[in-house]
Amino acid sequence: MSDDAGSRTTPTRREYLKYGLAVGTGGLLAGCSGGERTETAQPADQETATATPTETATETETTTETEAETTTETATETTADTPYTVEMAPVGEVSFEEVPETFTPYSGDYADMAVALGKGDGIQGIGFADRYYSYVYDELPGVSVDREQIEEDPEVRTKEQFYALDSDVFLYDPQMLINWFDWGPADVSEIRENVAPLFANLIFRREDAWHDYRYYTLYQAFEKLAELFQREERFQAFETLHEEFLADVQARMPPASERPNVMLTFEGTDEPETFSPYRLNDRGTSKKQWRDLGVADALSGTGIEGLSTTDRGELDYENLLTVDPDVLLVRGHERKSAQEFRDTVLAYMEDHPVGSELTAVQNGQVYRGGFLYQGPIQNLFLTERAAKQLYPETFGDVTGDDELFDRQRVADIVNGEI
Repeated sequence: MSDDAGSRTTPTRREYLKYGLAVGTGGLLAGCSGGERTETAQPADQETATATPTETATETETTTETEAETTTETATETTADTPYTVEMAPVGEVSFEEVPETFTPYSGDYADMAVALGKGDGIQGIGFADRYYSYVYDELPGVSVDREQIEEDPEVRTKEQFYALDSDVFLYDPQMLINWFDWGPADVSEIRENVAPLFANLIFRREDAWHDYRYYTLYQAFEKLAELFQREERFQAFETLHEEFLADVQARMPPASERPNVMLTFEGTDEPETFSPYRLNDRGTSKKQWRDLGVADALSGTGIEGLSTTDRGELDYENLLTVDPDVLLVRGHERKSAQEFRDTVLAYMEDHPVGSELTAVQNGQVYRGGFLYQGPIQNLFLTERAAKQLYPETFGDVTGDDELFDRQRVADIVNGEI
């Protein structure tokens, strides 16, 4: 950082986006610095394994509004009344004079929340572009993000980058910066004072000892972001859609006694030899679709724990064979289509002398494991995919085109046509 960055006196938008913390920062920001482990020069937060994140709902809601009503609703929704305050652990209370226009999220979950709220055009950069899967928006009419803008700053993790972007708000959990990227409490305070507030809670997993403050579910965190951007009506519309979608899917699932047990792993190569395990009993948002679909964790009772900042264990095929799950889910392949995954990873395992003995391989039930970071839009797509992976007889083959939720309805909410 240049010498004048820390002593900068030029006003930024924080003059208009005033904030204040309602809790003391001493205990709040205490934490030890952790080492990093990467997939492709990426940090340990990604849970990576090696050093090389009723009836089917098919009808659109019938409620309609006049154009004038919609315009009024949107204007009311996006205009804050005088200073407003939003509270979220671990940052405490943050007050704003007006709604932030620009922001930088660390991960795809918070970026996706912002897109769902119709704020996608405010993204200036991101902490981890490789794990922000925005291609799902291709199926939503009129919904997109500027990937070129994001790729200009695809790994925002240093104070210098925070100063350079000068966003109105940074959607980062400060404890994550301290424990993953060796920031200190003074660094966090400096950015708050000289640039902009930080506002987020790391929610994708719940296995890190340093995260000793409140966690949020996906929709609890989404609601906090809706308060931040003053888009509560869009949040409520998404919450209703999500609840209806889940109710429809869950009503069609087989009874618990007939559901498969599942093992979720990470291995990002096309010719896997070892796998890093996840535990589905972790309540993090990255496993939400599996919990919602009622599957049993194949690792239950085995003594095998899941990935965390300090646990980077791996299992070989002999280990997998002792567990022998009904369904094996492999993360690290989200740039592949379902068919491309089957033609590479599954094909390799079918030819492997030990891997070919796995029940899941023999039955062709080895699938992509989903995004590490998922927001509300991505979760709809991932839950739809997971339903096909687990219950193809009911919901259709994973390589097929069956749709379990209304894409146009999602797009309408994003665009404020509620």
